[in-house]
Amino acid sequence: MLVLILGTGLFLTAMLRFMPVRRIGTAFRLLFRGRHAGAEPGDITPFQTLMTALAATIGTGNIAGVATAIALGGPGAVFWMWMTALVGMATKYAEAVLAVRFREVDSEGRHVGGPMYYIRNGLGEKWAWLAVLFAVFAALAGFGIGNMVQSNSVTAAVTSEFGVPNWSVGAVLAGLVFLVIIGGVKRIGGVAEYLVPFMAVTYVLGGLALVAWNYQDIPEGLAFIVKSAFSPTAATGGFAGAAVWAGIRFGVARGVFSNEAGLGSAAIAHAAAKTNDPVRQGMIAMLGTFIDTIVVCTITALVIVTVHVPVETADGSTQMLAAWASGKTGAELTALAFGSGLPGIGNWIVTAGLVLFAFTTMLSWSYYGERSAEFLFGVKIILPYRLLWVVFVFVGSVLELKLVWTITDILNALMAIPNLIALLLLSGTVIALTRQSAAAREGRLAPEG
Repeated sequence: MLVLILGTGLFLTAMLRFMPVRRIGTAFRLLFRGRHAGAEPGDITPFQTLMTALAATIGTGNIAGVATAIALGGPGAVFWMWMTALVGMATKYAEAVLAVRFREVDSEGRHVGGPMYYIRNGLGEKWAWLAVLFAVFAALAGFGIGNMVQSNSVTAAVTSEFGVPNWSVGAVLAGLVFLVIIGGVKRIGGVAEYLVPFMAVTYVLGGLALVAWNYQDIPEGLAFIVKSAFSPTAATGGFAGAAVWAGIRFGVARGVFSNEAGLGSAAIAHAAAKTNDPVRQGMIAMLGTFIDTIVVCTITALVIVTVHVPVETADGSTQMLAAWASGKTGAELTALAFGSGLPGIGNWIVTAGLVLFAFTTMLSWSYYGERSAEFLFGVKIILPYRLLWVVFVFVGSVLELKLVWTITDILNALMAIPNLIALLLLSGTVIALTRQSAAAREGRLAPEG
């Protein structure tokens, strides 16, 4: 999976001549221009589609996932998260381009698309079996990556912070999710449009305040991350040590879990955009990977690597060590770093961020799973799927976390394989559309005569 995910991203990046990295500024301009809907076909604005996609990607992976990667693979895992994101931008771009190019309108007038549609419509009926496989895996994967993992993490954080029973947290969470998803993609997009920017900015500002407070440690922390990516990380404090391969494995795995580049999930949201330009929507889509990993995950990582916390040593004494060496993992490690760096409010930032991130992820992934189920069974499955989704929000809040994460990684892999195969086979279409768009743009800019 590591080879397939990174290989596809590298291939697309090279074929696009590093366009996703070169044109980040243009993509942001298109994003803000896309806040207002025009007369173009689609269900929600381009801005709302990115917020819906970010609602799914900015989740527990940005808080618990980054910390887990560092705890298991060492600080070097962060470097491999960055690399996954940089090549993942091309992957996400290609997914959205194909999603808009090969989308359909269902029997209720909604614009539907994603890997299952661009596999069937782009590769032809002989590949329909691959489209079915993706839809099956996506419909099931949603219950892991977008549902139980999220509700489990929220429950653990709230129960730890406030001491309330996990079943009560799960019940409240399930009720709130129901109120939003019952309204479909327009209600999800409307909620995401306001909630995602608010939660992301709040979390990033808290992290930046901590990083700024420890500004003198930033150069050393960044250098240590890069150095650890290519050399084993020695055991220290409560950290058991990690080989280079562990850093690559956990960095890429948690990076993919966080930004979802290669899974094809975000393409389902971007297919609903009010646009008739696949390339323009692709450029907006690639910002999801940049914002999620290069911005939000990096903030979490820098806090964990630079903030020092008191750690009890084997002889019973207390020593100040970097948070990553404390022996903690997951959201507990991130909370420890934030709480030590910003006493009194750090834990609240992490807890509130975890709750909001996870809540919005459950909203967007319900839509992804619903569209996948609709591809398999038609529109009649939509209401039953939504109700089942709400039930599993509650179920996830009382399950063992380790089991949920293991199931999620397996389902992610099964879901990614059909999508990555399709991206490679349809890469010619992506390149052709990109070049046509560039030629048209140059034609518009060329002087008359």
